[in-house]
Formats: sequence, structure tokens, C-alpha cells
Amino acid sequence: MTQAYLTRPQVRVRYQISEMTMWRWEQNQDLNFPKPMVIGRRKYFKEEELAAWERDRAKVSA
Repeated sequence: MTQAYLTRPQVRVRYQISEMTMWRWEQNQDLNFPKPMVIGRRKYFKEEELAAWERDRAKVSA
């Protein structure tokens, strides 16, 4: 099974957030936002890890 990766712009569209919010999420250790894989100067996020993060956030909100 192949892993799906999303770029920063795709992640921003997924969550409908600004570039500044994206940066804040990456800097906030308490938020536990998934760490990206960096290739060259580009960041790629595993879709599987984003989905797991969403599930964890839903548990916290409930």
C-alpha cells in the first residue's frame, strides 16, 4: 500500500487555514501537529498522520 502525502498548500486547503495559522500549528508543541517530511525546501505531510491527528483532536473536543 502506498502512502499519500499532502503539500503545505494542500494541508492549508484541507483545514481552510492561513499560512500564519499553519506556521503556528507547526510551532505549537502542545498541539502535537504531525511533523512534515522535508525534501529539498518542500514539506510533505502524511495523510495518514493528519487523519490520526484529526481523530485525536475530536476526542479532546468531545
